[in-house]
Amino acid sequence: MFPRKQLSGSQKRKRKKREEEIIQSQQGSLDRYFVKETNESVENHVENLVNEPELQIHSDEFVENQNEVNEELGDIGENESDEIENNENPCHDEIIANELECLKSSADLNIFDPRVWDSLDSKMRDLLVEKGPITEYDINFPKDELGRHFSSEFYVRKLPNGESLARKWLIYSKELDKVFCFCCKLFKTARSRSQLASEGIRDWKHLGTTLNLHENSYEHLINLRTWAELRVRLNKNQTIDKELQELIKKDTEHWKEVMVRIVAVVKCLAKNNLAFRGTNEKIYEDSNGNFLGLLEMIAEFDPIMKQHFRLIQDKEIHYHYLSHKIQNELIGMLALNVKSAIIKKIKEAKYFSVILDCTPDASHKEQMTLIIRCVDVLSSPTKIEEFFLEFLIVEDTSGLGLFNELQAALKSLDLDIDCVRGQGYDNGSNMKGKHQGVQKRLLDINPRAFYMPCGCHSLNLVLCDMANSCHKAKSFFGTCQTIYTVFSNSTKRWSVLLEYIDDLTLKSLSTTRWESHIESVKAIKTQAAQIKEALKKLAEISDDGKVCRDAESLISGELSSFHFILSLVIWHDILYKINLVSKKLQSKDMLLDVVVKNLEGLVSYFEKYRENGFNSAMTEAKEIANDMGIEPIFPIKRHVCRKKHFDEIPNTEREQQSAQESFRTDYFLVLVDMALSQLESRFEQMKTFESIFGFLFDASKLAYLDDADLKSCCLNLETALRNVEGSDIDAKYLLMELQILQEMLPNEAYETDRPWTSIQIMEFTKKMDMFPSVMVAYRILLTIPVTVASAERSFSKLKLLKSYLRTTMTQDRLNGLAILTIERNMLVNVDYEKIIDDFASRNARRHHFR
Repeated sequence: MFPRKQLSGSQKRKRKKREEEIIQSQQGSLDRYFVKETNESVENHVENLVNEPELQIHSDEFVENQNEVNEELGDIGENESDEIENNENPCHDEIIANELECLKSSADLNIFDPRVWDSLDSKMRDLLVEKGPITEYDINFPKDELGRHFSSEFYVRKLPNGESLARKWLIYSKELDKVFCFCCKLFKTARSRSQLASEGIRDWKHLGTTLNLHENSYEHLINLRTWAELRVRLNKNQTIDKELQELIKKDTEHWKEVMVRIVAVVKCLAKNNLAFRGTNEKIYEDSNGNFLGLLEMIAEFDPIMKQHFRLIQDKEIHYHYLSHKIQNELIGMLALNVKSAIIKKIKEAKYFSVILDCTPDASHKEQMTLIIRCVDVLSSPTKIEEFFLEFLIVEDTSGLGLFNELQAALKSLDLDIDCVRGQGYDNGSNMKGKHQGVQKRLLDINPRAFYMPCGCHSLNLVLCDMANSCHKAKSFFGTCQTIYTVFSNSTKRWSVLLEYIDDLTLKSLSTTRWESHIESVKAIKTQAAQIKEALKKLAEISDDGKVCRDAESLISGELSSFHFILSLVIWHDILYKINLVSKKLQSKDMLLDVVVKNLEGLVSYFEKYRENGFNSAMTEAKEIANDMGIEPIFPIKRHVCRKKHFDEIPNTEREQQSAQESFRTDYFLVLVDMALSQLESRFEQMKTFESIFGFLFDASKLAYLDDADLKSCCLNLETALRNVEGSDIDAKYLLMELQILQEMLPNEAYETDRPWTSIQIMEFTKKMDMFPSVMVAYRILLTIPVTVASAERSFSKLKLLKSYLRTTMTQDRLNGLAILTIERNMLVNVDYEKIIDDFASRNARRHHFR
């Protein structure tokens, strides 16, 4: 017989009777926990209000239990009692699954978000009271449809006597764009009608009036007292569950100590460019990486880490915080901390410059580095800083593509592009192009972003043009590379070389850094005789016919000719001087006025070297030739007699030139003249800057300017710093301040052989604290970049971080590790307590850190 589809009348009556019995049994069950409210005094009323949050919690629990009972009873009816009992397990599993999903979703909530405060338990509420409200200041408050927005001025209350009082209870929610009352939202009662305690307020026009009414209301004062009393009890550890709180606090301190050690290991590995992970992520196993290896070493001596590892091995805890996800999160948090400190300094400086450069990484992606240069006026003494911010993946390497990436990066970093006062790039056409390059597109938006080509790249190009200026110069560097290649292609040949030389080893020629050629030329010049003997030995013992031929060719050819020895001396002099200037320009705090002086000195050196350098080089080359047993003479070419036409003008002077004079005119003078012409053309931008800022370069120029010239310079500077909205300085005020500064400068500032530089004058005006326009002018002058050496240094770190073994590294992890290793000095000021609190607030499951 088939079972009944519906309950019988008797079963329905029994079910209704059970429902009534359950409801009757729960009536009045909460009366023993509470005292009925009386109107005897205000104090009793206040005490009842303080206890009402608990009443609300228990009443909510009662309603939830009642709903559960109704739902359970409502599900009965379609099947018999036996069938219901058989189906309990699937329903129970489904309920457990739903509860787990709810717990999983709630674990990602931020307990500092007012939206979740209505569902917090007493423990999380105590945590909020202990931590206190978070006041948002450094954010851009969004505007509503009427163009109004919240202001941080509402955090302060104006008293009738003119004093200010902080509204610590007022909080702003970024997620909702609303304001709430901390104590009223947390301790509100069922009778609460204030919007600040429920859904929040967004009426910015009438917010001031609403806050004044709320903070004087009786309900707010009661909740404020409840908040204060609970905070005092928590601080004194005088709550009911005192012993439990002590255990919780002890466990929290243990977890914080564990976390401090984990963060310290992450910081150590990031600073030193070391890999974190191995092939597995299990402790006390082979190839588990540097991260776990260091923690294992710490556990040998540290009882806290030893206890943590014991709990992991005994499976007493399921959260150990040693996975790669935690590593990435901690790297990101440390990097964000450093980046926030850097951006804060940039915003304090206001004016900044951008430095860009591109290079492919190990995974064949084009990476563009972003460097920001600014003046740190708040430090003592004043410093010029160049900060690395991030690497950007570039898909479009055209001028437009690179500029769009720069614009998006500055916007994401909350940096105003109108505050850019300088831009420094290499000499690539997509960067320096006058029509479609990045510098032209940035100048179209901000005409005050002065473009400066990289000084070091320009010197490299000068040397490159010199080396390609004549055939003898090309063959000279080919010979240097051949000498290196003969020995370096075999370890046995290299050992032969080491038998004869003691000091400098041979160096290969770099294809990009021309000033590094000095190392190769210097090694050959100072050890030419020893290298020649090593080649003779190599030609005797080598079994390779090609090596014997190359060695004998070098012995009988270049290393036996006086013109090659003279070329070594000439190129050594040229490369040494240019390398000296190039190394000096690569400093982070290099100043524009110092660069101009060094380039003027370099031009002056070549002018003097053109007149006297050949004779001095001849003298030194003869000494080397005598040591090597080479006659200091030039080979004389056979004079070719040819028939001359009747209308041909005879070049008797050229025909009568000696071999030495021919070498001087066809080789030496060609090199020096090429250097002078290239220095003139490639650094013409320096003349533009000198015409604008030249009167501020040093104290000797500033002190001796008359009023007419000074006024002309101030007007010129005002014009250069002007855009549509106005100018950074007012020429009238700048003139008056400079006139006073001329009188106040001490005599040692401009009467000595080494007058004060621009940064020394700026430091003097900073101490005087009475020249605001002068300070602005010098800050802009010192902000302009000179080279992109900082970008090249960041590429060196990129090659160490993203090697061929770590090509799958994500861009976020790369940027985090890069900023930690490049700006390692900023890590000294990292607060471990703040990092751990931030780490704990990101996930509700990390409550044991609070």
